[in-house]
Amino acid sequence: MKRVLLFLCTNLAVMLVLSVVASLLGVNRFLTANGLNLGMLLVFAALMGFGGSFISLLMSKTIAKWSTGAQVIEQPRNQHEAWLLETVRKLATRANLPMPEVAIYEGEPNAFATGASKSNSLVAVSTGLLHSMTQEEVEAVLAHEVAHIANGDMVTLTLIQGVVNTFVFFFARVVGYLVDSFLRRNDEESSGPGIGYMITVIVCEIVFGILASIIVMYFSRQREYRADAGAAQLLGSPRPMVAALRRLGGAHPAALPQNMAASGIAGGGAWTELFATHPSLESRIAALGG
Repeated sequence: MKRVLLFLCTNLAVMLVLSVVASLLGVNRFLTANGLNLGMLLVFAALMGFGGSFISLLMSKTIAKWSTGAQVIEQPRNQHEAWLLETVRKLATRANLPMPEVAIYEGEPNAFATGASKSNSLVAVSTGLLHSMTQEEVEAVLAHEVAHIANGDMVTLTLIQGVVNTFVFFFARVVGYLVDSFLRRNDEESSGPGIGYMITVIVCEIVFGILASIIVMYFSRQREYRADAGAAQLLGSPRPMVAALRRLGGAHPAALPQNMAASGIAGGGAWTELFATHPSLESRIAALGG
């Protein structure tokens, strides 16, 4: 419940901030007496689409810590934490990355990487993963997350999300305007958008949003293959990554908060593969030659 409330409150706050900015800039006045100002609408759509994505990216580390209760290891309290820090440090050095923050959180097997940039990143693993895997398998999972950072996957997915969000905002309002104009074509006295515009925009945002999520999830699945391959390269062999994936196949990976679902080593299931953040473990193992 806490995670759901945090997700909703964060998104509402982001939309409120962006709405205020759009109002101050005047780009929300794309509906004029002469019709639809497509240039201004495109600016408004880009502000809302990219703005939300980049604010979420900038807040990703903080939100990840809040939503999972992840505790950053400042000073190792035992040999396990010391090993975890040293392993991430070694992998980051091989990947030519600055040392990311390393955290542990309570939960079933999973791990994730997040952060706004390669120099401002976080790698977190669950206690369930640490207890259920061998050190070699945990190292492979860590290598997978470090590969995500090295590949710039968080920024790439943010850009993709921003582009599709922009198109959703833009085309929903274009269709809404066309439908509203058609419904009011014989009403010469009315001015401004009618109920047809508002209803159509809401419906189109839902429909276009579903279609856009298919595109985003496709790229999310592709980056998992790349991160698996990156882990194999960092470790010099695909064998540890294959072993870790097989171990996950016999476990019950925990679902991460919705805003971080694409960041985990294992993704939640979907009613169809089109909406899955991760490929199946079988296909990932096959891609590694396992």
